[in-house]
Order: sequence, then structure tokens, then C-alpha cells
Amino acid sequence: MTRYGPMFGPDITFLGVPACDLDDPASFADADVVIVGAPFDGGTSHRPGTRFGPMAMRSTDYLPHDGLRPHMAMRVEALAEDLCVVDAGDLEVYSGDVVRSCQIIEDAVARIAEAGKIPLVLGGDHTVTWPDVTGVARAAGFGRVSIIHFDAHADTGDIEFGSLYGHGQPMRRLIESGAARGDRFLQLGLRGYWPGPETLDWMADQQMRSFHMSEIVAKGLDQVLDEAFVIATDDCDGIFLSVDIDVCDPGHAPGTGTPEPGGLTARQLLDAVSRICYEVPVLGVDVVEVSPPYDHAEITTYLGNRVVLEALSGIARRRKDAGQVVWDRATPLLEGRGTAIGADEA
Repeated sequence: MTRYGPMFGPDITFLGVPACDLDDPASFADADVVIVGAPFDGGTSHRPGTRFGPMAMRSTDYLPHDGLRPHMAMRVEALAEDLCVVDAGDLEVYSGDVVRSCQIIEDAVARIAEAGKIPLVLGGDHTVTWPDVTGVARAAGFGRVSIIHFDAHADTGDIEFGSLYGHGQPMRRLIESGAARGDRFLQLGLRGYWPGPETLDWMADQQMRSFHMSEIVAKGLDQVLDEAFVIATDDCDGIFLSVDIDVCDPGHAPGTGTPEPGGLTARQLLDAVSRICYEVPVLGVDVVEVSPPYDHAEITTYLGNRVVLEALSGIARRRKDAGQVVWDRATPLLEGRGTAIGADEA
């Protein structure tokens, strides 16, 4: 599986974790999570630049790139101690050839998932979620993976700008292909003025569940997640978490292609990601639409980096507890450990 290596900038790994080679299964045999970059922005409809997202999210931090990040609240170290995380680098993709690029991404993700590892994909525009989820579904089974999708936009368009493929259409392509089920597709944070009634009717026909920002404000994010978990864990084997950084208000994530005012705060997104990865089984993750050329003071890039770390830390805490000890999210610093809860109380 050929890759350029340093496709955009130096050939570094995510915060210094070990590198691996997808052509050499032994290099990631002991890994729990394999990070891979999908620097594709050929599906962008407005502002480009997400091809630089993977490298930026790997490298942006004020701490040493030592492959260690102990989580102060969750009391885990998700990169090397409580999980083993490796980085396969950027895939060789071509922004002028969406079908070829998506096949390369799908095959890479499938290789990781079929090896029993969790693929964590750094995008790239949201087009890449089509091959990301399809690759995981090739391992887990079509229709066996629920989707929890954070986004300002539904990304369920059919033909946009004369093409079936782009960052506004991956969710429709996934449902039409059978890789994902419409009735196990949860979208959080939608707002704004697209798509129109015809597309919304199609979404309703597929039994998709979309939580508009107004509903999140009215109910509270925790209640919305409670509802989403009930649906996502019914008759599926795990979830794929897709985070479009534009789910956050542009004040918290300005560096993105299609900013939409009125979104989540950075704090809400990070809390939601850690909760999801702690409370439900995760089969794959992607973080997309970070566009460094439009960022300010690395605000968006830092948030993307921290979304990755919160996801990894939640997965690590879930595995560490292994169903026997429940981590008390309310008082982690006071206790310094998980709080044992009896079976009748859990």
C-alpha cells in the first residue's frame, strides 16, 4: 500500500507515537488503534485546505512529542500505556480523482479493521467518511455499524456540483450502498440553511435521527446522547464516530471549509466525544474538515488534536474498567480512580 510518506511537510507521527507500515502487518500487530491520514480535499464545495489537516493535527501541541499523554481527569495514558497507538502516516491520495482516492482510503481502513484494530482517520474533507465507514463495514459486516455523526450539515445530498461524490454526500452514499443503516444513523449539531426539503424528506424515509442544535439546546446534550446511545446500540455491533469540526461554533473552530454560526462549544464537543468512547463500543473514528489555511492561532487544529486525544482516552478508560469498575465522571480528580458501583446500582 504505497504512500508518499511526507505528503505535506515532515514525516512525523501523531504526537510522537510509533510509526507503522500497513504493508507490514507485524508493525501494527500489537496495536489497539492505528492512526492514518487521509489528506483529501477534492470534495470541498467552498473553502479548501483540509488536505493539510492530518499533518496539523499530528504536530500541533505545546507539550513534547514523546508519545505520551496522561489524561488528568480520566486517569489513563491512551497513547502507549493503557492503549497501544501507532501511526501509518498519510495515504497517497489525489484530490483530482475522488473515486480512486476513496478506494485507497477504504482499502487501508479495511486492512486495519480486519486486523482487529480501531482505525482512527485524520481528514481531509468529509468525503472520506464514505470510504472510512465502508472499510470498517467490510470487517464488521454491512449494516452492523451504527454511525454517530457530529456536524453542522447533514451531508446527505445526492448530486452536488454535478457529482455523486463530495463532502456533502457521503452519508447518502453509505446508506445507499448498505454499508450503514439509515435507522442507525445519528446526527448531532445540525443547523443552518442546507439541505432543502427534498433531501430532508429522503432522510426521513431512511429513518435517520437528526438532532438539530435547537433540540440540543432545549434538551441538553447529555439527554440527546442518552437517546442516541439507545438507538446506536440496538442491533448493531458497535459505532463509528465521525466528527466534522464545523459542528462547533466558528468562534471555537474558525479553520474549516463551511463555517456555520450557532454550534457546539469546544467544551461540549470534547465532553461528548469522551463520553461516547467510554460508554459505547467504538469500531472506528474520523476527525475531518480541519482546514489550517483558514485557522487563527491554531484554534481549530488544537481542537482537532484534542478530539483525537479525548476519543483515545475514552476508549482506554472503557477497556481499563472492562465492565467491572465504572469511572465516576463527576469526581475523577477527587477520587483519582474509578468508583466501584454494585451491579444493582450500575
